[in-house]
Amino acid sequence: MKINIMSFNTQSCKNYLTGKLDYDIIADTIIKCNADIVGLQEIIEKDERPEYEGQVKKIAEKLGFYYYFAKAINTRENGTYGNALVSRFPILDAETVKIPDPNPKKYNGYYETRCLLKAKINVADGISVLVAHFGLNPDEQENAVNTVINNLEENRLVLMGDFNAQPNNPVLLPIKEKLYDTSDKFSCEKLSWPSDNPTVKIDYIFTSRDLKVYSADIPEIVSSDHRPHIATIEIN
Repeated sequence: MKINIMSFNTQSCKNYLTGKLDYDIIADTIIKCNADIVGLQEIIEKDERPEYEGQVKKIAEKLGFYYYFAKAINTRENGTYGNALVSRFPILDAETVKIPDPNPKKYNGYYETRCLLKAKINVADGISVLVAHFGLNPDEQENAVNTVINNLEENRLVLMGDFNAQPNNPVLLPIKEKLYDTSDKFSCEKLSWPSDNPTVKIDYIFTSRDLKVYSADIPEIVSSDHRPHIATIEIN
């Protein structure tokens, strides 16, 4: 069975060109990419501003999809923020795995607690999906990679997200040793951020090696500040 996977950093569902909240443009991007399973980053679940609340639910309802939210942090006024998953197929099970904060912190940059969304999707006898958003500092990224490695399954698995690391960054090597990088299917170099004139690739879709990858792309869509990353895979 062929399905379309998509990773998409939504910038909390803001239209990149207008700077305004725009759930329609996020849902329309998913529809344009014909995505079946979508890992989302920078999603707000609770907020003191009612228009920002329940972002993944609003997107899922526009698509007619199932959904799950994974909280990474509490924000102002007890808000919640993190990763999410929307799926054309039922979500059998899902959990939020915390990525440990570095202790002590080794760099002077911005630190933020992150999480790994881990789910089982009811399609073709089941597929595991991991959605991540790595931190900006090398020690955060190392902890994120270790968390990912500890939650991998050998078969029928997809890992996707915004890793805040370019393809030549050695921090990604443990993942690349275990999983297939779908960007190997690109016909040419594809960059993902910023969406209007991208200069780097920091978004990824990896698969376990038993899954056949037919194609992958980063389409030239400007809706969020990131372009979406998509891949078509087959689950036997």
